[in-house]
Amino acid sequence: MNSTEAFRIFEKSIDDYHIDDHIETPLNNPFEKDDIYHLFYHKNWIDTVQWHLEDIIRDPEIEAIEALRIKRQIDASNQVRTDMVEYIDSYFLDEFKDILVKENAKINTESPAWAFDRLSILALKIYHMREEANREDASEDHKSSCKSKLEVLMEQREDLCTAIDELLIDFKKGDKYMKVYKQMKMYNDANLNPVLRARK
Repeated sequence: MNSTEAFRIFEKSIDDYHIDDHIETPLNNPFEKDDIYHLFYHKNWIDTVQWHLEDIIRDPEIEAIEALRIKRQIDASNQVRTDMVEYIDSYFLDEFKDILVKENAKINTESPAWAFDRLSILALKIYHMREEANREDASEDHKSSCKSKLEVLMEQREDLCTAIDELLIDFKKGDKYMKVYKQMKMYNDANLNPVLRARK
């Protein structure tokens, strides 16, 4: 797995979602469950649905009850997203388990899966900024501004892909080592969130 392959999977997920372009569209993952591609596709699908939920909840005329329902859906999505990142990191931990780590090896500020998480979100930004840059009903100023932003996003993609691939090479060479921490989100846990605990 490298950044180019991952980005291609993210693009496929985004394109597949936009066939129906609806948050209730069921996930139809085209990859086998034991394939890392399956995890990457699923991860981006979660991000894509959540992207559109975030759009919906910002409607200034949304009904309060509907906004609360969407907010809870986003919260649940965030938890699944975090779980998915941890599954992906488990894959990389297994991938590099037999690597002889050098004595002077360094740790990275983030795990591979969280770096790929940023690439997944970046794929969504690129898709939607390209959409805005080509919108027929938009003004020329709007399209020009979006084209400039798209160029920056494309440069960011190149830099992030390079950084991810270099990180994976460093792991393979033993120049860096993986260490993963569970996110331990507290607000969803009835034992750790004082508001939820008071409701028990």
